Amino acid sequence: MLHVAVATRAFRRYSTYRAATLAGIFTNSVFGIIYSYAYLALWKANPTAGGYDAQDAVTYVWLGQALLMTIALWGGGTTDDLAERIRTGDVAIDLYRPVGLVGWYLASDVGRAAYHLLTRGFGPTLIGLVVFDIALPPSPLAAVAFAVSLVLAVVVSFAIRFLVASTAFWLLDQSGMKVMSGAFAIFFSGMMLPLVLFPGWLGTLANALPWASYIQVPADIWLGKHTGADLAAALGFQVMWAVVLLGACQGVLRLATRKVVVQGG
Repeated sequence: MLHVAVATRAFRRYSTYRAATLAGIFTNSVFGIIYSYAYLALWKANPTAGGYDAQDAVTYVWLGQALLMTIALWGGGTTDDLAERIRTGDVAIDLYRPVGLVGWYLASDVGRAAYHLLTRGFGPTLIGLVVFDIALPPSPLAAVAFAVSLVLAVVVSFAIRFLVASTAFWLLDQSGMKVMSGAFAIFFSGMMLPLVLFPGWLGTLANALPWASYIQVPADIWLGKHTGADLAAALGFQVMWAVVLLGACQGVLRLATRKVVVQGG
């Protein structure tokens, strides 16, 4: 199948950067240790903050470090290739392919995410398990639900990054939008601080935005915070944003190909 071949090629492409991967695992692990001790101090002062205990908080830290590159929190990945091809006009070639542009780049991004999950995801998780005895999913159902949630997180992240890259059709350069999107992602995904600690209306808003799908929802599923109907609702939240954002990607692409003359093309 074409999309499987595209994903496999992307996996192999990213697997060539072995030194960068090892350096990334080391960096994520160092930050995991630093944040773990900071969170332990915070939860020592307030042992039930956000409905988490100290082990939950430390587990959340290591999950965040493990998912950082898998979901491409700061942007990047295959959508950067798209933005560059839009800038140079090479995207015209992509549009002639007998396959949808969104599906092509999504398949490629799944391959990228799979590689980072197996390397920069598994590595820090193992270190967190050995050094801090982080919690594991409380049941096989939670583990399966986490895997589904992680796939949905990658799809939501891809869709947002695709929309950011598509701004290059009009702006010619996505850099400014990429920086802005990355800032929103860091704050509203729960990477900077778990969303369960956000007060009042800010917490309500943060948990309703698509970035909550990146880390907060998968982490809460891993920790067993969502069960039964609540678990279905959490996954449904991610599915809803995935569908809405992928639809937006298709809409923006149609608009761009109708109204925009590609630079250099």
